[in-house]
Amino acid sequence: MIEIDDLTKRHGRRTVLHDVGFTARPGRVTGFLGPNGAGKSSTLRVLLGLDRADAGTALIGGTPYRRLRRPLHTVGAVLDGSGAHRSRTGRAHLAWVARSNGIPRPRVAEVLEQVGLTGAGRVRSYSTGMGQRLGIATALLGDPAVLVLDEPLNGLDPEGIRWLRRFLRARAAEGRTVLLSSHVMAEVAATADDLVVIHAGRVVARGTVEQVTAGHASLEDAFFALVEPC
Repeated sequence: MIEIDDLTKRHGRRTVLHDVGFTARPGRVTGFLGPNGAGKSSTLRVLLGLDRADAGTALIGGTPYRRLRRPLHTVGAVLDGSGAHRSRTGRAHLAWVARSNGIPRPRVAEVLEQVGLTGAGRVRSYSTGMGQRLGIATALLGDPAVLVLDEPLNGLDPEGIRWLRRFLRARAAEGRTVLLSSHVMAEVAATADDLVVIHAGRVVARGTVEQVTAGHASLEDAFFALVEPC
C-alpha cells in the first residue's frame, strides 16, 4: 500500500505541495492526475526518496522509501525513461541492474519477455515506446508488490497502449498496488479503479472513477471542471 499523509514541500518561498494526502491500495490501479505544474512529480519524487518533504509522510508498505532494505524488491518505478546507456543493449542494462540488486540473472530474460523486448538491440536504436518498455522491465526486475509509473504511455503506439492497460490490470488482479500518473484521460478512465486529482499543489478530488466522474460525461469533463477556474 502507498500512504501519503499531509505532505508539504517548499521550493524556497514557494509551496508546491499543500498537505497532500491519499492512499493507493493493493489490488487496484490508482490514477494520479493533474495539469503540468500541479505537483504530481514533486509528490512522486518525495514518495521515491528523491526529495525530502518539509512536512508529512510518504510510505510504501508502512515504510519510507529511504528505509527500505531491498527497494527494488518492494517498489518498481518509472519516472524518466529507462536510464540506460545508449551504447548498451537492453539485456546488458537489465543484467547490470539485476546484479547490483542481488537479483538472479534468469529474471532478466523473464522481464524482457513480459514487456516484449526479447531480441531487441542496443538502446540507441530504440523508439520512444521501446524505451518506455525497457523502463517498465527495469521496474519489474525485483518482482515488486508496488508499481509507480509516471507517464508510461508516452511514445507507445496503440498496440503498446493496449498492452500496458492489460498488463497493469493483470498486476492489480494479482493483489499488487499500481499508481499511474498520466495525461491520457481516456486510457486512465479505462485502466484505473481509483483516482486522485491534484491542482496547484492540493488534492481536489479522490475516490473511485465513478465517484470522481459523477455528473460528467467523461473523465476529461470532470477533470477540467476540477482544475479550470470558474
